[in-house]
Amino acid sequence: MRILKILFLSMLASVAVAQQQVDICVYGGTSGGVIAAYTARKMGKTVLLIEPGRHLGGMTSGGLGLTDIGNKYAITGLARDYYRRIGQHYGKFEQWIFEPHVAEDLFNDYVKRGNVSVLYKHRLAGVKKKDGLIQEIVLEQSDAPAKKQTVRAKMFIDCTYEGDLMAKAGVSYFVGREDNSVYNETLSGVQLMNGHQLPDGLDPYRVPGKPESGLLWGISTAKLAPNGTGDKSVQAYNYRICLSSDPANQVAITRPAGYDSTKYELLARLMAAQPQKKTLNDYFIWSGMPNKKTDINNRNGFSTDMIGMNYRYPDADYAERERIIRDHELYTKGLLYFVGHDPRVPEDLRREMRKWGYPKDEYTDTGNWSSQLYVREARRMIGAYVMTQANCQAKEVVTDGVGLAAYTMDSHNCQRLVIEKDGKLIVKNEGNVEVGGFGPYPISYRSLIPKATECRNLLVPVCLSASHIAYGSIRMEPVFMVLGQSTALAAAMAIDAKTDVHHVDIARLQRELNMNPLADGSTPEILVDNEDKDGITASGEWKTDKSKAGYGASYLVYEAQNGTPSVRFTPTITRPGKYQVFTYFPRLAKSATELGITVSDGKAKKEIKVKPADIVVVGQTSGEWVALGEYDFSAGKNGFVEIGASQPDGPVVADAVLFVPVRK
Repeated sequence: MRILKILFLSMLASVAVAQQQVDICVYGGTSGGVIAAYTARKMGKTVLLIEPGRHLGGMTSGGLGLTDIGNKYAITGLARDYYRRIGQHYGKFEQWIFEPHVAEDLFNDYVKRGNVSVLYKHRLAGVKKKDGLIQEIVLEQSDAPAKKQTVRAKMFIDCTYEGDLMAKAGVSYFVGREDNSVYNETLSGVQLMNGHQLPDGLDPYRVPGKPESGLLWGISTAKLAPNGTGDKSVQAYNYRICLSSDPANQVAITRPAGYDSTKYELLARLMAAQPQKKTLNDYFIWSGMPNKKTDINNRNGFSTDMIGMNYRYPDADYAERERIIRDHELYTKGLLYFVGHDPRVPEDLRREMRKWGYPKDEYTDTGNWSSQLYVREARRMIGAYVMTQANCQAKEVVTDGVGLAAYTMDSHNCQRLVIEKDGKLIVKNEGNVEVGGFGPYPISYRSLIPKATECRNLLVPVCLSASHIAYGSIRMEPVFMVLGQSTALAAAMAIDAKTDVHHVDIARLQRELNMNPLADGSTPEILVDNEDKDGITASGEWKTDKSKAGYGASYLVYEAQNGTPSVRFTPTITRPGKYQVFTYFPRLAKSATELGITVSDGKAKKEIKVKPADIVVVGQTSGEWVALGEYDFSAGKNGFVEIGASQPDGPVVADAVLFVPVRK
């Protein structure tokens, strides 16, 4: 009897361990996943964050240190807070370039401060759904699939790059590129353009001039379809590579096991065809990170992108994905070794490469190599609303926006194939698109939820509902954080209202995101932009410039070299107290030598001189915030910041002024 009782209690204990019930389940510890889980906890909900691997942050901590921003105005809420905290680490107001371990440490800090429960090394095995609602998900240990666990929740948020939870829940999705006709676009489907392209004249065959010898590695046998034709090709993946030039912090780049130099034969021919190009920056986007490190990305015709080798990844099972990931790792490590050691590579380039090594202090549990493949695009939900090229270019503007995007419509190459030109067969890359020229635009809440007929308690902020080319603009890490926060807040609101994700009060959701951007009830910062007509007063003939250089949609510029132009920015202070004041300066080719700025707290004025030439713009951004000091503001509209020119010997710019509450 005692034995039976012990067995019964043991069974109860195992059931308790194998099952878990929470309000909100977040699947995927990407940057968006961490922010979603943190937000949900701040909303007072019980939360479980599930990460199939061992690390948090996805690409943000996986090597993408040169943040793709587009326009800082679009990065709001906790995403903005994240980059402010990165800035604090490096002694700045905010910073958008950083080392991988710094990024991961900060994500771990969010989890700790938010008291978020994280389940590592568990991946999705199944989904149980009833009456359009996910009842529970079944998990398996990533390294021991036989061990299962179930999680029940009221709301689920899929924050993976692959959209696995969405797919297993029976939600419609698309892989590849839609035909232009599907959404009346011009940039989806096949696109043979000049960006990241191979020059004319490169022979595609193993033995030059002999088709019977077969194609070089990496060249497809597919035929080039007309521009705009839809297909199942997926834009190339790669690794964002962190290396170190510090000899004391290096692990040597050695010949990887399985190395095959024939994979780089096309690169050798490319180098021979352009002998004038002898630096690493000719073949890689070699961006410097703090402490002598890099974030290396694809550049030109043959680089870190493993074109055409990822088509099966989005819908593959875990074993096949692991094989594809290993192939990308071997290709990339082999590429670095090839450039540093193969005699066909110019000596100057080889010597330059050998100055670099894998960083000893990064990825210390994975052989100093990132565990996160850059999955630029996998599945894309076909949800309640589909974001398209028209949204990016403001030809269609949604009213239920819960986040902004601002990056160029961007796709990396999808194919490397043989085409005929001037009677010769040559090799070309296909699929690259880089079309911008637009300002921040809203992302529809409906693009983050499935159709109501398919699932009513799931939100998808990463593999959201967008066409291929619109997704290319939206798919930036800071935007995933913004949308993670928005979906978590929506999930919490749905729980409180005892409704589904399709009946969330959008106006209230938008208002909460605006008034409580850090999800902790703290005083929000105040932005007075040049387009806030109630907050600015201008004297002089100022013109509005809508180029991407500014903060937000535009900035003001005074080009005449006479008079006393000025723009006054007046905030409405609802919560009196101390505020740090900053003004934004776009990077311009030419500007006035010195600007005169007056800051008034309503009682006293302070005159400040700023020399634009001294402003250092860091990272992939158009400008920087310049600190004007700390001031004590009373309630109302008593204080102001006025921008003018001390020496009107060039264009004067007035863009935006920020008032950041000083936390006690």
